[in-house]
Amino acid sequence: MLAEIITIGDELLIGQVVDTNSAFIAKQLNKIGVSIYQITSIQDDKAHILKALSDAEKRVDIIICTGGLGPTKDDITKKTIAQYFNDILVKDESVLQNIETIWKQHVRTELLQVNKDQALIPSKSKPLMNKLGTAPGMWLEKGDKVFISLPGVPYEMEALIEYQVIPQLKDKYNCPFILHKTLLVYGIGESALAARIESWEDALPKHIKLAYLPNLGKMRLRLSTKGFDEAKLRQEVQDQIDKVIPLIKEEYAGLEDEDGSVEVVIAKQLTKVARTLAIAESCTGGAVAERFTSHSGASAFFKGGIVTYATESKTNILKVTKADIEAHSVVSAQVAEAMAKNAQQLFQSDYAIATTGNAGPTKGDSDAEVGTVFIAIATKTGVYSEVFNFGNSRIKVINKAVNKALEMLLKEIFKN
Repeated sequence: MLAEIITIGDELLIGQVVDTNSAFIAKQLNKIGVSIYQITSIQDDKAHILKALSDAEKRVDIIICTGGLGPTKDDITKKTIAQYFNDILVKDESVLQNIETIWKQHVRTELLQVNKDQALIPSKSKPLMNKLGTAPGMWLEKGDKVFISLPGVPYEMEALIEYQVIPQLKDKYNCPFILHKTLLVYGIGESALAARIESWEDALPKHIKLAYLPNLGKMRLRLSTKGFDEAKLRQEVQDQIDKVIPLIKEEYAGLEDEDGSVEVVIAKQLTKVARTLAIAESCTGGAVAERFTSHSGASAFFKGGIVTYATESKTNILKVTKADIEAHSVVSAQVAEAMAKNAQQLFQSDYAIATTGNAGPTKGDSDAEVGTVFIAIATKTGVYSEVFNFGNSRIKVINKAVNKALEMLLKEIFKN
């Protein structure tokens, strides 16, 4: 079963808005055995939308559009879809009632006609009720093809996908089971890794595909397969994982969570063993903490974080001694370790991470070369640090430092 995602909006094409909708939709469809054939981004233009729908209909079974369903004149998707189906727009009373309810509960201004007109949908469509907004989703069928139109607001679209689109697609289609398992690997480059596991890769069954996914200091090996016998597929993939782990024993850091983030693996392990974490950051500016707090449930293990960016913040708040700073500079193992130990004490946590470095492009309060980063990990039994040079691109330095900090913590918590 193949699907195509069409995102509509000039804001996507000029880079004003990043398309996160496609990633979410693709992941949810993949979970129910629907493969994504193509993702297309197009402008708010009638001819462009019509052509995209026509082209997609020839390629795939399911077409999902997002965007262009607002109340203003530049939102033309609904009218264009009606034209594509040789249809007209009619008022749906259930949608209108939903709009009025939302207005009464959450909006203080007058309900205008332009808002009521959002209850107009193609007569051949089935409304997908949007409880979080006034633009309804729409489900249309043409022969054996399904067309779904959803609002572009991410949280509205996500709720519609999760609670309405996915259940209805599962009812309509008998889809194969799709399985992905991703291994986290640190400390080895892509080419060296490929050479080491070449014999294993060559012996993989044809229905199990391998992908190398490098990303700033870490590697992910993804095994993918699909079929209708879920138990058999899971066992076959596990057999291959058991074969490859001995080949990468020193660099292997565990299986990645389904949402694709090492911080979730860490979060689950800390929660499982009832351990807590604190973070003190300088050069990463809160990016390490953000990786944890962007996921729900972080309060179960994350005690708190502090960004001591300026030198005086390190001394005044984290109580790093001026003697250490004067003797070693703010970008040093001694300062990183003091930051980690003092953050651990400040927040009364089991573990603490600290980062201090020079992300560039200028040197700041230290003479350390641009790209130099010290990362420290404090535990109940001690503290240690490592030094790295992540190059001269500021964003790359920060992202590599975040990934390396997570790698170091991951390995530490899995020692016990």
